[in-house]
Amino acid sequence: MQSCKIRPHHGLCTQFFIGKGYDSLFISNMQHNINKLAKTDPVVKLVIETDIFCEKCPNNAGGICKSFKPSEYDKRVLEILGINENTEMKWSSFIKATGEQIIKSGRLNKVCGDCQWYEICMKKPS
Repeated sequence: MQSCKIRPHHGLCTQFFIGKGYDSLFISNMQHNINKLAKTDPVVKLVIETDIFCEKCPNNAGGICKSFKPSEYDKRVLEILGINENTEMKWSSFIKATGEQIIKSGRLNKVCGDCQWYEICMKKPS
C-alpha cells in the first residue's frame, strides 16, 4: 500500500485551518488536501520534507523548504508523540494523537509558538 507523505506539524495546521494562507493557490491546495485526507483516511508516512500541503507554498523551492522553522516544528511533533520520522499510521490516528497529546494537553506553543499563523490557531476552538 502506497502511503501519503505528510510533515508532522501539518497534523496541527490542518486542525486549525480556516481558509487563510499565503495566496489563493495555497489556500485551495490546503483545503483540497484536508478534505481528501478526511474522506479517504489513508496511511500517512511522517516525513521531515515537503509534502502535499507544501506543493503550492511560496517557501517551496523545487521541493526544498526555504524556511528552517517547519523542520523544527516537525521534530518537536515527533518528539512529543514519541515516534520517529518515516513512521506510518492512519491519518485519523495521527490527527487524534496530535489533538490529544499536543493541542488538548497545552503543548501547541512548545511546537510552533513562533509561527506566523499561531494567532489564528489560538482564536479557533479545537
